[in-house]
Amino acid sequence: MTGLDKETQGAWIVHHGRKIALDVSAPSEFPVLDETAKATELLIRLSQSEETTLRNNEVEAVARAACLNPRSELPHYLEILENRRLIDRAPGEVRVLGLTTRATLRHAADMLADAGPSKVELAAIDLGELTSQAPQDLRRAKEFIGDTYELTMQDSVDFLNRAVGLGFVDCEGEGGDGLLFNGNLFKRDTVAKSNKVLSSLSLDEQLKLTEFSDILKRQGCVLAAKADEVLGRLLFEKLKAAGLFEVNTVSNEYGDHAFVNSPGAFHKFVNPLIDDSFDLAKALVTALTYGVTLRSPSHGRIISVDWILGALIAGRTIGPATAIGNDYRVLEQNRVVHVIPDRNGMFKMRLLKKEIGELALQVLKKGDANAESITVMPSSPMTGYVGPEANRAEVRRKQKQPSKRATRDVISALRGGRQI
Repeated sequence: MTGLDKETQGAWIVHHGRKIALDVSAPSEFPVLDETAKATELLIRLSQSEETTLRNNEVEAVARAACLNPRSELPHYLEILENRRLIDRAPGEVRVLGLTTRATLRHAADMLADAGPSKVELAAIDLGELTSQAPQDLRRAKEFIGDTYELTMQDSVDFLNRAVGLGFVDCEGEGGDGLLFNGNLFKRDTVAKSNKVLSSLSLDEQLKLTEFSDILKRQGCVLAAKADEVLGRLLFEKLKAAGLFEVNTVSNEYGDHAFVNSPGAFHKFVNPLIDDSFDLAKALVTALTYGVTLRSPSHGRIISVDWILGALIAGRTIGPATAIGNDYRVLEQNRVVHVIPDRNGMFKMRLLKKEIGELALQVLKKGDANAESITVMPSSPMTGYVGPEANRAEVRRKQKQPSKRATRDVISALRGGRQI
């Protein structure tokens, strides 16, 4: 890989691993990437800020949350982590080192390197990074991949077609006029890139985008229905496909409820590709804004997010409240928080991953995450969360044509960054 630091490499390993998991044949084509990503997903769920010990039944529950078969897959990945001295197994329990997200990603890069990845697996990581910085010409990308990794032209073509098919990268246009880009495109230099997008739009579209951008800047997260209303469905779909906006989905017993935010919302505090590779901070922000806007006072509506997060980050246990047992299930499964049953059907909670709480607090305090009310029943627990990359993948799968001229115009407007 061409000079990427370990944390960035690890972030792309996780990103690509999630794409591989959606295709039944992909694990056999990218076996080292698949294996490393799964080991990393397991590690981030097992670990917390301090060293901890989990019972075997807890470890199996974590494996299921990471979509691993606890019988056929879990023993293999535990062995990988134990060989790297990240965990220590004993009868009935597993001891896990205290790790941050960044440390986990560094271990992912080391695991990949030691496992002997193929040329195309290394090329996939380079391609992801390049296309997240600026759109890349398809013809030149073929030459770059072929020259860098000593692949024949046909092998380069086959690799790029597969990379697009799996979602490692997106493609707009065909043949020599095609442009490759990545869904993480607007996580860096957001303002400059957004200004370039304006040049690709009609005057009416520019006015709509400016209006919606102002709303998003004030409120941080808005309902997807609001984006449809202000932008219109076609323009919203075009900008969403290009990566200018992200869609996060909250689920409960009444259905799925989507809201929109800027992918650069976290970038002013951290590197969003690295620090929130697992979407954990976004999920925590979502759960907290849900508690602020939807929870009834009798069940434990959040009055002060600053106080709640401050207490959690300081290591204190909050509660008891009924809502804690309902609204943090996704975060509980991913071991961001530990929920503790209390009296009379209420629950307490403490934070396991301190850096996730710190990132969420910065975003909530400084803008870009004060969600407007989501129109769902206040008594409904938040039972699921789908992050932006999964939402983008679903949108792309539903498109009947692999390329839309309108989206290509947006991507073309972004030329001028670092090219292959």
